[in-house]
Amino acid sequence: MRKINKFATLLMGIAASSMIISACGKGEKTGGQEKGSKTLNLLTWEGYADPEFTKGFEDKYGVKINATYFGSSDELLAKLKSGGGDTYDIISPSSDVASILVDSDLVEKIDTSKIENFSDLNERLRSLKDVVKDGKTYGVPFTWGPDYLIYDADVIKEAPTSWSTFWDSKYKGKVSIWDDISNIYLTGQVMGLDKNDESAIYNMSEEQLQDAKKKLLELKPNIRKYWATAGELNDLFANKEVVMAVGWPLTIAEVNAKGRNLKWTIPGEGATGWIDRLMIVKGSKHKDLAEKYLNYISTPEAQAKVAKVTTYGIANPKAADFMDDALIEQTYVNNMDDMFSKLNFWQPVKDRNRYNEIWTEVKTQ
Repeated sequence: MRKINKFATLLMGIAASSMIISACGKGEKTGGQEKGSKTLNLLTWEGYADPEFTKGFEDKYGVKINATYFGSSDELLAKLKSGGGDTYDIISPSSDVASILVDSDLVEKIDTSKIENFSDLNERLRSLKDVVKDGKTYGVPFTWGPDYLIYDADVIKEAPTSWSTFWDSKYKGKVSIWDDISNIYLTGQVMGLDKNDESAIYNMSEEQLQDAKKKLLELKPNIRKYWATAGELNDLFANKEVVMAVGWPLTIAEVNAKGRNLKWTIPGEGATGWIDRLMIVKGSKHKDLAEKYLNYISTPEAQAKVAKVTTYGIANPKAADFMDDALIEQTYVNNMDDMFSKLNFWQPVKDRNRYNEIWTEVKTQ
């Protein structure tokens, strides 16, 4: 046996240590799970990267989730076009822009066989064709929900039966609506345009757009503020600056947790709604990790946590096994199809630029 002197042993020890340090720096794998310093970058709606449901993924894969929030679908489009895969890995577009992203080749196709719970997701949500092209799927359903009429039940004792309540002069300076073109969809509903054709409010003629603009201008005296983020709307209600607004379930849950008495209703004209998917950005530097995240967040356990944080509808009904009765009722997990029937879900707007021009004119006149 060849003898190794102490100096050689020392050199070998140093070399071995260097190799270990180098390997750890690149990201070691333990039990098949990647451990390292990788970051998964999400460009998403507010509330969609809460530690309540992301920490389990971070711990499992030794990954840091970094979230950038956007306040509207158009802001998402702008950020994605300026950064794309160089900046973001996963996005959460709503149903009015999802197909635009697919058609513009801004997102990667998804191998749904890697989403272990894909077949358990609500059939209507996973069968929508706006994220399917040439037989390939580009988005996984994540959450959905209504654009409620939210009201302060301490001030307004009976639930409003019509969106026209927003225009009542007694609520001057006490109403808030979102700073977004979806107000044009809403106004189209008030005008009754979608009674026979749900797509009509997303494809309004110039004459109809001008009528909607006129109606939104008539609403301006009652507007306290056009809210930009859910947190901003929460503050408006919490500070008793407004008594009515267009808003999402998250606002009701968060504001009422602080002692207020907000309620929601779907007026007689109906309400619009949204379906948010998770998509992988074209050119993502961490596509494999992004696929693992989509798989993780689709599990019943993770979906239940998403419901708890957001109080939004979720995609996997099996999450009910991990939710209490109150949360199940609040998020319609056992009654999805009934709520679906009450909502006109956002659709792609063919002339989105014109809608944005109209909305800008409303705000600036």
